[in-house]
Order: sequence, then structure tokens, then C-alpha cells
Amino acid sequence: MITHKGTNPIETIRLQLRRFEYTDVEDMYNNWASDPEAVKYLPWGPHESIKVTRKRINDWINNYSYDNNYNWAICLKRSNEAIGSISAEILNDRDGICEVGYCIGKNYWGQGIMTEALRAVMHYLFYEIGYQKITARHDILNPASGKVMQKTGMQFERILYQVSKRRDGSLCDCAVYGKVIGEI
Repeated sequence: MITHKGTNPIETIRLQLRRFEYTDVEDMYNNWASDPEAVKYLPWGPHESIKVTRKRINDWINNYSYDNNYNWAICLKRSNEAIGSISAEILNDRDGICEVGYCIGKNYWGQGIMTEALRAVMHYLFYEIGYQKITARHDILNPASGKVMQKTGMQFERILYQVSKRRDGSLCDCAVYGKVIGEI
């Protein structure tokens, strides 16, 4: 049974996952939202100005009033600097399925930070909220994202062909991964 609790803080060895705050605007803009490389495979961005980032964070903060909203800022404990984001979208509460998505600034790639954040969020969604299955997907041109999924124990399930359009107008194929609670 799903028991929504919203975006509560999660702590790992190196990270604090917390709700976005108004003071995160510059970090988000500078660390990932304005960087074409960091958001290359996302349907939004890069942000053309800090005003776009400010509006995005304002919208996220307003949605924290809903207990079925899950959207964390990924922050380094040592500095409280927001270096990325990770969220969950409800796919089917009746069957206990949600989908996670994430982005992190390229200065933090290859350090295991996203794997650490995703493991912590998956634990929260499984054991605190009650989801039975968590899925994620990535553009097949972005295999590094799939490696993060694999490192958290997610298993490849299928390819969705021509599921969406990239910002350049080309059609995107996505690899889908999933994990069921209790799987090794």
C-alpha cells in the first residue's frame, strides 16, 4: 500500500537530498540547468536565463504542498551546494509503480554521486512510501545514465522506439530499466 509522505530529507555518506529552496537558483543555473552538455538528453533546457531557473524552482517549491510530490535537490554535505536533481513521477499508485529521473552537473560526473543519490531515493520510495516497482529510462544515446541504473540493481527491460522527440527534432529511442522491491 502506498503511503505518500512527500519530499522528505534523505542523507547519504556524501549527500543531503532535500527540497529545493529559493537560494538554490544560482547553483541550479550554474551547475546544470544552463549547461547544454548536462541537459543534452532532457526534454527541457538549457535554461536561457536565470529567470527560467527561478521560475522552475518556484514551481517545484509550490508543489511541495502535495504529499505525492517527490523532487529533491542533490547537495554536497560539505558545502550544501545543489549540484543536481532527482525526482519520482507516479505512474500507477494502484499497482505501486513510479519512475525516477535525474540530472547532475558535468563537474560531478563519474564520481558515483548519482548512483549514491538514486540508491537512497529508491530505498525511500520502496521502504517509506511503499512502491513495489521503480522504473527509469534513458535516451539510448546516453548510455552513462543506463550505467547508473544498472549500478543500483535496476534491470534492463526493453527499448521504447521513437517514444519522443529530442530538442533537435530527431526521434528518441529510450532504454527502460526497472527494479522490484526485494530484488537483489
